Amino acid sequence: MISADYPRNLIGYGRNTPDPKWPGDARIAVQFVINYEEGGESSILDSDKASESLLSEIVGAQPWPGQRNLNMESIYEYGSRAGFWRLWRMFTDLGVTTTVYGVTSAMARNPEVVAAMKEAGWEIASHGYRWLEYKDFSEEEERKHVLEAVRLHTELTGERPYGMYQGKPSDNTLRLVMEEGGFLYSSDSYADDLPYWVKGLKDDPFLIIPYTLDANDMRFATPQGFNSGDQFFTYLKDTFDVLYQEGAEGAAKMMSIGLHCRLVGRPGRAAALRRFIDYVLGHEKVWIPQRVEIARHWHEHHKPEAL
Repeated sequence: MISADYPRNLIGYGRNTPDPKWPGDARIAVQFVINYEEGGESSILDSDKASESLLSEIVGAQPWPGQRNLNMESIYEYGSRAGFWRLWRMFTDLGVTTTVYGVTSAMARNPEVVAAMKEAGWEIASHGYRWLEYKDFSEEEERKHVLEAVRLHTELTGERPYGMYQGKPSDNTLRLVMEEGGFLYSSDSYADDLPYWVKGLKDDPFLIIPYTLDANDMRFATPQGFNSGDQFFTYLKDTFDVLYQEGAEGAAKMMSIGLHCRLVGRPGRAAALRRFIDYVLGHEKVWIPQRVEIARHWHEHHKPEAL
């Protein structure tokens, strides 16, 4: 029997999506995200049960319970030591802004990259206190991590985060983010091409700005993912072209692009990213915002009184 109070929303905007009213009558909002995770991943050095296994050059790697994986550690270290700076130079040289999903403990271990993010004027959103599987945390343990992420983030950057992407959320994550009280949006969703509202605490609407796992360099590190920069570029270009055409036809959308310092920060992949950014910059009526700018725009133009 189908329950009337089924918690998932499979309908969304349906046949007719709303006009997002992007600034400048843009046909598309293209939003780049740089994930800064290196130093916040699972590590024996941080008393975790196993070494990290995800999103590296070692596709299909397994956790090493109770042991350091020095190969994995050095792959992550490439991201913080070299990959970040390659991306920083690219985006700043081109005058293109981005949002950073910053794992707080990772940022605490590299103050120089935090200074560079601030110098560039990038949004630094929260990517949680650690880059861990929060499904394995108790509600109270995760609450402590959310609060500590905000506290330390504010100490490191001089400003609290306004967006949250836990990345590996639990059933409790969204509610805990709402309870914290200072976030404008969450991005732990892949459910749409536009921001949308969910019922918040006391029926107050809360904003979701969906993220992406397809237009994302993480697919360099997954089976049947991208094997070359050309594949990455082609996929991003095709995504942009479809959404840009939809915008020209009166149904504008947003395109999120997920980046990781240790993945697309490698030279052979960075070249493909540069080609794509140049391609985007060659089009008119394109808005390239930070996620917090999208959030403020949606709050101003599309916030319902209640859900």
